[in-house]
Amino acid sequence: MIISVASGKGGTGKTSVAVNMAISIEKVQLLDCDVEEPNAHLLLHPKIINEEPAYMLVPNLNERSCNYCGKCANFCQYNAIFVIHEKILIFPELCHGCGGCILICPKKAIKEGKHKIGMLKRGYKGDLELVYGELEVGKPMATPLIRQVKRLIDKNKNVILDAPPGTSCPMIETVKGSDFCILVTEPTPFGLHDLKITVQVLEDMKIPFGVIVNRAGIGDKKVYDYCNNKGIPILLEIPYERRIAELYSKGVPFSLEMTEYKEKFQKLFNDVKRLANK
Repeated sequence: MIISVASGKGGTGKTSVAVNMAISIEKVQLLDCDVEEPNAHLLLHPKIINEEPAYMLVPNLNERSCNYCGKCANFCQYNAIFVIHEKILIFPELCHGCGGCILICPKKAIKEGKHKIGMLKRGYKGDLELVYGELEVGKPMATPLIRQVKRLIDKNKNVILDAPPGTSCPMIETVKGSDFCILVTEPTPFGLHDLKITVQVLEDMKIPFGVIVNRAGIGDKKVYDYCNNKGIPILLEIPYERRIAELYSKGVPFSLEMTEYKEKFQKLFNDVKRLANK
């Protein structure tokens, strides 16, 4: 079963939920897909057993074969190739790696090249497997690296995907293919605003979802009213509690010290399986 954990805004406690659920259930693989700022390893402190560079395929030009016809540039919708009289410029940072320029070139002057975009890391904390990516500083696109992280999914395990915040392409790439998505929000006007946007995205993607309210007890009841009116299940409430914040600041998942939450996260997992019909 593949469960994604997402949020419309940053700072709602999404990674904390993903990590605490992962350590509360058995046979788990946790994938931190927030490749621009992965932080699940800061809570788990895993033993890293493998690190390898991640590459994206980009055009590699043989200028001796090129006649500067410009068909590759006309084909590319991302302006990664620019052709002028007897000169061609390739911008790998803009390339999406579709390979269309290679297919369209009448002179076969373009081949596949490799452009490093980051690192892939895999480690273990006991039986829990953690996989995450680290995007190279200055690289503008996270989605190619997220795809490579997701290629390491072990379908024989319970898979938890920690998605990037927001509702842009990295979040969509992460939750795509999930059996269920847990949305983490907070009971504030900002939390409600971004929750509504995320709900619309998941409804369009036809991915079943439910809500966890973190920092429950602050703000107002508008998040609860919205979920009740939409028929969205509220799966769990995590209170606004000093002890949780203290443990988080020390890099300790709170369910390790507040053991009653292990049972709550186990129940959460079983509820998600039931809602996803798994």
